[in-house]
Amino acid sequence: MPFTTEFEKPLAALESKIEELKQLSGGAGVDFSDEVVKLERKAKKLQAEIFRDLSRWQVVQLARHPNRPYTLDYLQMIFTDWMELEGDRRFGADHAIVAGLARFEGEPVVIVGEQKGRGTKENMLRNFGMPRPEGYRKARRLYDLADRFRRPLITFIDTPGAYPGIGAEERGQAEAIAVNLEVMSSLGVPSISIVIGEGGSGGALALGVTNKILMLEYSTYSVISPESCSSILYRDASKAQKSAENLKLTAKDLAGFGIVDELVKEAPGGAHRDPRLTAENLAGAIRRQLADLRQLSPEQLVRQRYQKFRAMGVFTTEE
Repeated sequence: MPFTTEFEKPLAALESKIEELKQLSGGAGVDFSDEVVKLERKAKKLQAEIFRDLSRWQVVQLARHPNRPYTLDYLQMIFTDWMELEGDRRFGADHAIVAGLARFEGEPVVIVGEQKGRGTKENMLRNFGMPRPEGYRKARRLYDLADRFRRPLITFIDTPGAYPGIGAEERGQAEAIAVNLEVMSSLGVPSISIVIGEGGSGGALALGVTNKILMLEYSTYSVISPESCSSILYRDASKAQKSAENLKLTAKDLAGFGIVDELVKEAPGGAHRDPRLTAENLAGAIRRQLADLRQLSPEQLVRQRYQKFRAMGVFTTEE
């Protein structure tokens, strides 16, 4: 179903008027083409104004937009010969993570991605994009396959965080994530992670220890959600907007910190407005990053990844 964020509503109203005039134009000898052209010009200008200086909280809303493309959407638009592999060979299937084999411009690759659902039924199947331990162990199985068969690994990050349920804790949620961090850090193949929506805490990091980190323009990556942060710091979840500003969790922020290797432009107005154009931009970024990583030996890939994460963060000590 169509969804509009609060700050997009003026633009949506204008676009609705344009669509109405297009449908009326030509009927009963009435031609509104001139008015349509003027309104389209006005809508383009308004869109540029709205998205020129978004607040961090507004970017959070875009990252969570229910019409935003998800992992399986990008798989369909960018890759070919997709073959999904299911199960962790221990407990069961977790549909919050999709994983399998595919080709990127003819080259065999391994894909692992977090998948949200659309609508109540699919969200229940996908657990709202929050993986359980079996999901992370499935991901680890694919990491091992990538390393064994020398295939580049590409991961898609889009989760509020790992599922915090009792069952997940009983089955070793923290251990499953920790093992993924260890395995990913030692892979001898090129690895790229892409934050396409929400990058939430360790649930995202379990897919994010890679040679290159990419973020879509209106995605977020943070140790904690703004709501949880405000609950802890201010004892008030309604101060999420304030927390978002303090967390500096946007792609632009993280690129400035040197954590993100490439910030991928989305379609004007966000990926949900033109998924195909956004996918084309993302495919170009993947192509560039893979070309660089192919020049490195397995040993160099491990060393580059180690140095990348060791260099993250800045701290000072006082005498």
